[in-house]
Amino acid sequence: MTAPSKPDITSEEDIKLLVDTFYDHVNQDDLLGPVFNDFAQVDWDHHLPTMYKFWSTVLFGSMAYKGQPFPKHMGLPVERKHFTRWIHLFTQTIDELFSGDMADQAKQKAASIANIFQMKMGLWATPLVKP
Repeated sequence: MTAPSKPDITSEEDIKLLVDTFYDHVNQDDLLGPVFNDFAQVDWDHHLPTMYKFWSTVLFGSMAYKGQPFPKHMGLPVERKHFTRWIHLFTQTIDELFSGDMADQAKQKAASIANIFQMKMGLWATPLVKP
């Protein structure tokens, strides 16, 4: 008997599930958790709804997110290993929950975002993941 296939990302509820699950993983991660919670002291009640809007805009073109994400990340104490872990956790989260064209697009867009951030932060050598 084959396992039931996973749904694709098709709704705002899916975005919320993706973001909430991903940041649960981040908060439990020994490398990323301290950056978000100790150094940046992220206000999760504010950050999570912003991330719902961001990913809705990226994946669905909703234009719900208005802002510039990069400047907020500029002063963080991160290296390539942090981006590698971020991509790993994001991809793992998508693979846990979803399957399909939009899920694949989300992974590609996340890789592109990580690569652009690294380039802007002077950490660029080669892409972590080819988008």
